[in-house]
Amino acid sequence: MSTAVSPLAPTSYPDMPEIEGVAFATAQAGIKYKGRTDVLLAKLAEGTTVAGVFTRSKCPSAPVDWCRSILARGTARGLMVNSGNANAFTGKKGKAAVKLSAEIASKALGCAEDEVFLASTGVIGEPLPAEKFEGVIAGLAALEQQATWLEAAKAIMTTDTYPKIATVTVELDDQSVTFNGMAKGAGMIAPDMATMLSFLFTDAAIDAKVLQALLSGETDGSFNSVTVDSDTSTSDTVLLFATGAATARGVAPVTALDDPRVPVLKAALGDLMQNLAQQVVRDGEGARKFIEVQVEGATSDASARTIAMSIANSPLVKTAAAGEDANWGRVVMAVGKAGEPADRDRLAIWFGDVRVAVDGERDPDYSEDAASAVMKKDEIVIRVELGLGEGTARVWTCDLTKEYVAINGDYRS
Repeated sequence: MSTAVSPLAPTSYPDMPEIEGVAFATAQAGIKYKGRTDVLLAKLAEGTTVAGVFTRSKCPSAPVDWCRSILARGTARGLMVNSGNANAFTGKKGKAAVKLSAEIASKALGCAEDEVFLASTGVIGEPLPAEKFEGVIAGLAALEQQATWLEAAKAIMTTDTYPKIATVTVELDDQSVTFNGMAKGAGMIAPDMATMLSFLFTDAAIDAKVLQALLSGETDGSFNSVTVDSDTSTSDTVLLFATGAATARGVAPVTALDDPRVPVLKAALGDLMQNLAQQVVRDGEGARKFIEVQVEGATSDASARTIAMSIANSPLVKTAAAGEDANWGRVVMAVGKAGEPADRDRLAIWFGDVRVAVDGERDPDYSEDAASAVMKKDEIVIRVELGLGEGTARVWTCDLTKEYVAINGDYRS
């Protein structure tokens, strides 16, 4: 884990409201890191529903397999997360470690094994010494020392330079309903369903099928719209838990997607997920620039998204941003290689509010000084107009710096 906080990190952390039915505890299990917490246990109230989205990697981790296998039940009583070891590509040992982890946590929580969700993050290919959880989980389940949201987020960090938390509160049935969340991730970030690890909680009572539809529906505009380095993790997991505690305050359960309150919940969840997804990009390994890529005028939204990701994932675009070089030719390159409909002679490109290219050539009023001034900012918007249709997309990325190479060159050291 880096000791220097990203310059793009938030200047303060939000005050996280309590979510009744959720309690955290953290500990030092010594999985990899010394002198820091590396295991998180969340104790969830009886009746908590759960939804999840997971990596589409063909080499998923053992915890991802476990979560997928128990998700259909739709209920959860616990969540256990460790950092420092991904328990991925660990074969039979990985399955055994997951089984032991579930046994230890379920015994401590007094619930069934298939009510405990598991996630691991860290080095791939190293067997997870799950027996180390034995000595700490019982104490955590007793909540001898309850952890704050910030402490919980710190326990799941790897190369992250700061913990990522967010909260959104909305009115439902004249009562406040809260969504809180945390995320971890800084590298191996190009989600293909979800992102790294993220855990979301609400006190609303929401049927598991509705909860799943809400989560799946908000993924593309948030976690699937960020990229740091174009690499999709074996461990990507997003879990959403609904404790139902708000029913005691008169908030009726949400049991169907056509419930008129669903749009309010959808908007709140979308805001929360987008906040956390953008925080991951702001903590991209070695990042110094936060970049929003906007594509307009594509033949479809899907086409626009492919082109936007081509720009956002281009090492040449990202290194130009790192060097504060207004090299719009690299954006042209990224549009052209995307494999989507594009007409060179209709293309227009902006850096911030400075149009640098139009109608297939450099803007006649192009100013190198004006374009360079945009590139010197911490936050940069790159906008592309294709002039072919109504398709739009917006994604977020960061620059690619020497620090990224340094961090990943000795990650296992």
